[in-house]
Amino acid sequence: MSLKKAIGIIVLILLIDQISKLYIKTHFQLHDEVVVFDWFRILFVENEGMAWGAQIPGNYGKIILTLFRIGILPLIGYWLYDSVKKGASRILITGIALIFAGAFGNIIDSVFYGVIFDGSAGQLATFMPEYGGYAPLFYGRVVDMLYFPMWKGYLPEWLPIWGGKYFTFFNAVFNIADMAISTGVGLLLVFNKRAFAKDKQEAQEPTA
Repeated sequence: MSLKKAIGIIVLILLIDQISKLYIKTHFQLHDEVVVFDWFRILFVENEGMAWGAQIPGNYGKIILTLFRIGILPLIGYWLYDSVKKGASRILITGIALIFAGAFGNIIDSVFYGVIFDGSAGQLATFMPEYGGYAPLFYGRVVDMLYFPMWKGYLPEWLPIWGGKYFTFFNAVFNIADMAISTGVGLLLVFNKRAFAKDKQEAQEPTA
């Protein structure tokens, strides 16, 4: 796969991710929900920056995570460039491109959304509010909206630890960027032998 095609994947994912987030942010109040199917809902939540709706405590944890993501993004970008240059498999290049796009998408939220939007609690957020955003640069919250509560109910009493408790499968709320990261990682794990076939072959070849 060429670098041009890989960049095309990244741009497409970023566009879908950011357009969906901008729409949710400007058309939904926090925790507004639209039931598409019983097992699929659009639910607007925000988190401090971890994937799949996870939360991290404290401002220091937030800024450390954001800076870590910014720091690792060029490394992923170089991995992508180097893989294309070496003629790596299509699966590997696609997986890296998806991971890069997903990480970049959530970085945009974390870095800029606090500045370009005001709060969403009890109101629709305003883009570029006159009196400033809801948080300083690097302290924005990531917009999540995809919710798939495929099953809800009480677990059997005989189950250890969780027996008799109310359970939702699954209860994570996520976004397109999260999906891209998970899909990219999944490709590299499931198709590991095919993804890294060229690299393994080169490693086994004797040097002159």
